[in-house]
Amino acid sequence: MTAIDLGHRRSRSTVGRSLRPRSGLVLATLALLLVVVAAAALTVGAAGIPLDRLPAALLARGDAMLDPQLARDQLVLWTIRLPRVLIAAIVGSLLATAGALMQGLFRNPLADPALVGVASGGALAAASSIVLIDLSLGASLHFMQDQILPIAAFVGSLATTVLLYRIASREGRTSIALFLLAGIAIAAIANAGIGVLVFVADDRQLRDITFWMMGSLSGATWSKAFTTASVLAVSLLALVRLGRQLDLLVLGEGEAFHSGVDVERLKMLSILMVSAMTGVAVSVCGVIGFVGIVVPHLLRLLIGPSHRLLLPASALLGAVMLVAADTLARTMVAPAEMPIGILTAAIGAPFFLGLLLRQRKLVGL
Repeated sequence: MTAIDLGHRRSRSTVGRSLRPRSGLVLATLALLLVVVAAAALTVGAAGIPLDRLPAALLARGDAMLDPQLARDQLVLWTIRLPRVLIAAIVGSLLATAGALMQGLFRNPLADPALVGVASGGALAAASSIVLIDLSLGASLHFMQDQILPIAAFVGSLATTVLLYRIASREGRTSIALFLLAGIAIAAIANAGIGVLVFVADDRQLRDITFWMMGSLSGATWSKAFTTASVLAVSLLALVRLGRQLDLLVLGEGEAFHSGVDVERLKMLSILMVSAMTGVAVSVCGVIGFVGIVVPHLLRLLIGPSHRLLLPASALLGAVMLVAADTLARTMVAPAEMPIGILTAAIGAPFFLGLLLRQRKLVGL
């Protein structure tokens, strides 16, 4: 071993040791912030639960039969608020992590899961189920309306993914540029289909489609929380193995291949994971935009581009952002509820525009 190689190895080990405390500190800080925001979300709402009564309601302390106030707190907390906060955190993690993964795959900070048409495909399937459920075709399934809509959204997202992958793949190789362009085209087709459904829908169906397209967590249940949590757990376990490979992919496909990365397999896994995470999120709460752009970019400014830290940090900060946004959505216009997609768009769209202007300055336009 030469002195140069030994020096490189020492420098890498030194950098690794110096990054470990910082990585742990970042993740611990974000986890603590998530706990604080979640606790605040549990206490506020149309039926407020003061912070001093939260532990008793959360841990089921005391006799609810003798204390009507405790019984009311436990009912609100365990039936409505806790599953909603949990789903908000999970969906925020899914969307932010999918955004970070897609930006690493495309090597572009402007990439977003909505760009590839997966969310639009799920929204088209959901809108179709809303309109067709009242026709003779779906009359026999009307009692399953609440279950059919999320299933249809997930199937639509999955079908869009399969179609995109077949279009972009040839002889075992996947073109990322073709995948993106085909996704934009399919998103346009899906939006046209949604426009047709809006045109033929009656007033009630139109209201349901509109609220679905704007995103809402009002339908949160424990069964949805368990389903989405299992998808998030599997995704995070898989992403642990992909972080280093995405860091090498930033150098280019050729450099990544010569460093031992199976580039085609990495593309396939990344595309499937982005589609699965986005599809599950859409199936639970409708279309919520800009989380996948805002969260990863903020973290890159704070902690750098390394995906081994960026991916878990995106999951935590995405959860914080969506829990906070959902809390604002149900308290700003109480007792009514603002669709959460309006808030994320109001925050994310100006941020996206600023990011575009920053990119224009960097390239000298």
